[in-house]
Amino acid sequence: MRTLDGDSYHSPEGIARAPSEFWLLGTRWSPYFKFFGVMFRSRALAVKGLYDDDAWASSSMDVMTALESCGARFHIDGLDHVRELDGPAVLVANHMSTMETTLLPGLVSPIRKCTFVVKEKLMHGPIWGPIMRAREAIAVTRRDARADLDTVMREGVALLERGRSVIIFPQSTRTDIFTRAGFNSLGVKLASRAGVPVLPVALKTDYWGNSKILRGFGPVRRSLPVYISFGPAMPVTGRGKAEHEACLDFIQGKLREWGAKVAD
Repeated sequence: MRTLDGDSYHSPEGIARAPSEFWLLGTRWSPYFKFFGVMFRSRALAVKGLYDDDAWASSSMDVMTALESCGARFHIDGLDHVRELDGPAVLVANHMSTMETTLLPGLVSPIRKCTFVVKEKLMHGPIWGPIMRAREAIAVTRRDARADLDTVMREGVALLERGRSVIIFPQSTRTDIFTRAGFNSLGVKLASRAGVPVLPVALKTDYWGNSKILRGFGPVRRSLPVYISFGPAMPVTGRGKAEHEACLDFIQGKLREWGAKVAD
């Protein structure tokens, strides 16, 4: 398993490939072919009760390696902010594609044990269900905002008290365009309730496209680099309004720096 020991990581210029792979690499489906191979192996471990933190991080890095072999180029920085934490935290990130849900465990989990807030239906899917249940994900319905808030507060605080960080995508759904209004304050509220810091994560993962027909598996855009940046952790005071705005400023600033779409 690759380990990212420094503060930043940049993909190598060339990835060695077996001759039999070349015919598939140029197709839209090559990253997904490799991705589902990793997911089926992960599911098998989860069903056997063997999908622990190390296995989760390892499978996440396997996905990263597979995507690099299909042309993805990663630029990752700010991991020292995660290493500097002296306890669990709430990580709030923008949500651009399916890619970040598979990559963030490999970056965060070796440093700080973590889990996600996910849609309830993922907990019952034939592939993702066993994986998400093994990782103690917090499930929300997206139908009842008040009930979802109660669930995240109750289960999130319990996990944080046990030392497990929580990753939240406050935009709720994947989008290529970042808007401040669409980024709710759930992460900051959870951090405030649990008495832990909030840490912003900016992501540009539109290499992995979205699709209305196949949901999270749209066209692959090999010309687009992947950017992931972790910001400094912040203790939350009061209602957390200032910290929420600081998270928005960090993510919005990074996205503009990377040339992503940001609504004014």
